[in-house]
Amino acid sequence: MITGELLNIEPLELQFSFELKKQASCSLQLSNKTENYVAFKVKTTNPKKYCVRPNTGVVSPRSTCDVVVTMQAQKEAPADLQCKDKFLLQSVIAPHGVTVKDITPEMFSKEAGHVVEECKLKVVYVSPQPPSPVPEGEEEGGSPRADNGHLSGVESLAACDSQDRSTEAKALIAKLTEEKKAAIQQNNKLRQELELLKREASKGKGGVSLMLVMLVGLIGIILGYILKKA
Repeated sequence: MITGELLNIEPLELQFSFELKKQASCSLQLSNKTENYVAFKVKTTNPKKYCVRPNTGVVSPRSTCDVVVTMQAQKEAPADLQCKDKFLLQSVIAPHGVTVKDITPEMFSKEAGHVVEECKLKVVYVSPQPPSPVPEGEEEGGSPRADNGHLSGVESLAACDSQDRSTEAKALIAKLTEEKKAAIQQNNKLRQELELLKREASKGKGGVSLMLVMLVGLIGIILGYILKKA
């Protein structure tokens, strides 16, 4: 902060984030320390390069005023980002109730006997800050905040749908396992009955053998159907 008799000026330097072909801005805050109205004017060594809003103004007693300085887009970068441009802020005590329209160049003339307070400000170029890395799980350009209803809703529905599919798959696998187990048990039972029929048929007559063949064929068809279903 630069402290004068009339105004406190902050910051000490005009810092611009320098990027080729891009405008850059910074601001000054002027604080009136007195009980008087203070008029000010901002000058620069390179007026075509900068735009100052407001370049003249009035700061009421014990109040503040913000001044925005904009650097026009530059086509070339200076060596090592060094800048020789300077600004001069002049301030004087003004009549009570004065407005911007009442400010004249003569008010800042020392030759006219006015006490003019002057403050020189230098210009500093700084390299632009690199973009912050996007945290894992967030989309480029911003994080999925809680107030982003659409994005949060899609993520929640997708998670629920995935969980439902996993539960259904587990239930289907369990069902198929039980059916396969039951089919194997039924198959073993039929084989045991087939062996029993074979032993009985070997003791009976030829007619029984024909019946046994038909029964074996029927059992084979049933086994094939059960195994195919499993």
